[in-house]
Amino acid sequence: MVVRIWRARIDEARAEEYENFARNRSIPTFRSHAGFLGCALLRDGADCTVVTLWDAPQDIERLESSDRYLEIVAEISATGFVCAAGQAQAAQLQR
Repeated sequence: MVVRIWRARIDEARAEEYENFARNRSIPTFRSHAGFLGCALLRDGADCTVVTLWDAPQDIERLESSDRYLEIVAEISATGFVCAAGQAQAAQLQR
């Protein structure tokens, strides 16, 4: 199993928009990819973390290179409610 962690700072006044986007756009995109095992959305004020679980590293690679995912990334960037975002980090977990 592989865990993928993405962190961002959002405009806290627009947190509901961010959470709706995650629920209605991001999570369905993750679910549509082979190897997706689960997701947790965490938020503490403006600090947001998205933790996704995947069966194998190749599943993350396929996600990150898919047209649908790249579309979602462009869409969330255009909204303006994400103030800063880091690169996603992935780590293999022992089963």
